[in-house]
Amino acid sequence: MTADLTARLATPHKEPELVLAPSLRDGDFFSLGVDCPFVFSHDGALGMTVVGWDGVGYQTGLSWFDGASWSAPELILARDPSSPHRRYNAALTSIMRDEDLRGPGELLAVDGWYYGTFHAYPAAGYEAGPGVVGIVRSRDLRTWEEYGALLRPEDGSPWERGGLYKSWLMRSGGEFWLFYNAKDASPRGWQEQTGAARSTDLLGWERVGTEPLLRNGPPGAIDDRFASDPCVLRDGDTWVMFYFGLCSDGRARETFAWSDDLRTWHRSEQVLIDAGPPGTVDTTYAHKPAVITRAGRLEHYYCAVAPLDEPVRIGDHLQRERRGIAVARS
Repeated sequence: MTADLTARLATPHKEPELVLAPSLRDGDFFSLGVDCPFVFSHDGALGMTVVGWDGVGYQTGLSWFDGASWSAPELILARDPSSPHRRYNAALTSIMRDEDLRGPGELLAVDGWYYGTFHAYPAAGYEAGPGVVGIVRSRDLRTWEEYGALLRPEDGSPWERGGLYKSWLMRSGGEFWLFYNAKDASPRGWQEQTGAARSTDLLGWERVGTEPLLRNGPPGAIDDRFASDPCVLRDGDTWVMFYFGLCSDGRARETFAWSDDLRTWHRSEQVLIDAGPPGTVDTTYAHKPAVITRAGRLEHYYCAVAPLDEPVRIGDHLQRERRGIAVARS
């Protein structure tokens, strides 16, 4: 099973340049980084949401592909100074779409609404404080409103008490599923693993068990520290979770797990996209997957991180890395 799936999911052909890069312009919401891609089809167009980092927190943008390049991200989900949880951060990371890996990835509307999932951290700074996960909805993909209850780390089990991270919203049968990674409360060297919650109405959520569904691998495994950022799609009769593993060697790599029922997940221990050699766009990290099929080929978008040759000062921030969106194809 694993060898066959690995061959089916392989995307060995990396584009050498980022498809979306930080602007490095003070005042832009994506001045310092472009992160967390989510790729989809809508009304015949290929779109992508991304999370921008500006030194204060995360905000969300929307980009479109014109056949040759991606447009500069348009801000669609901003931080909200009046909100206790979105005061500094608003990171939309998925919108409910067709779950078929080999399908077009078309967004799915429910009663005229498109539903997405976001996470937010309570303090200014890079992912500062324990994050929460919530639902937003929109009729036009540009104006979003919050909907229903938040998923909070203090309501979960010890493995997620340190805070919730990137989430993936999907529909299976008559239920909605929300996969998310989270960290424990260890002050140093925390572990990240992946769990899920279910809902019948998108308003309230019940966690699927008290333990993570996708655990870290053993010492030395590619995911012995983090098993994070789920992207869950169906390949025939098999569910596939693309995710990234962070190893104790400090490298982040794209990998996958598989399941027959969304509850029991089998780690593949296979590298789909590895961090690149010095001088490439993903020297430091290749992580945070978003996968879609176009013209019969898999396209695996991910966040690529590499050091800058020289640090760049943007406002009060000295930027030492280049964090943007890359793509690899089958």
